[in-house]
Amino acid sequence: MTAWTIAGSLHVERAVDRPDLLGAPVAEALAALPGADRVGVAAIDPDLADTAAFCATYGTPLSASANCVVVSGRRSGVERFAACLVLATTRADVNGVVRRRLDVRKASFAPMDTAVELTGMAYGGITPIGLPDGWPLLVDAAVAELPELVVGSGIRGSKLLVSGRLLAALSGVEVTAALGR
Repeated sequence: MTAWTIAGSLHVERAVDRPDLLGAPVAEALAALPGADRVGVAAIDPDLADTAAFCATYGTPLSASANCVVVSGRRSGVERFAACLVLATTRADVNGVVRRRLDVRKASFAPMDTAVELTGMAYGGITPIGLPDGWPLLVDAAVAELPELVVGSGIRGSKLLVSGRLLAALSGVEVTAALGR
């Protein structure tokens, strides 16, 4: 098991050994993911899943935390979706980079109910592992370069610890410069 320097006070276990700490689509995707044995998971208080509260409580650096958001836009009556992964210290450039990638006139964060329904993950726990097939996953280049990150796990009661390299190798990933601003 990896020795996670960013874990703070978290008790990290191999994610493949703890599917009970994962959202169903995350557990399914991890089962088929090369390198999944190098992904950690740690149980947390679900009321502390939001990034700032999580980092303050568990001692994980904000600079090693990444947020995954679902973005949508319409073109010719068809709704298009993408997921974006950016460092917690930045915000996704939804109306620039993401709008152009989706080729829509206007892009915005998908409504909470829609994001939860389409991903099968809890709001506040949406993660890049296990997203719907066919969705582009835009990963900020700064995320892809980090050796250790904390991201959601598909539920609010845990967090994944994973390398940026592993995330950048996921199906559908487009490593994108200046996605996070």
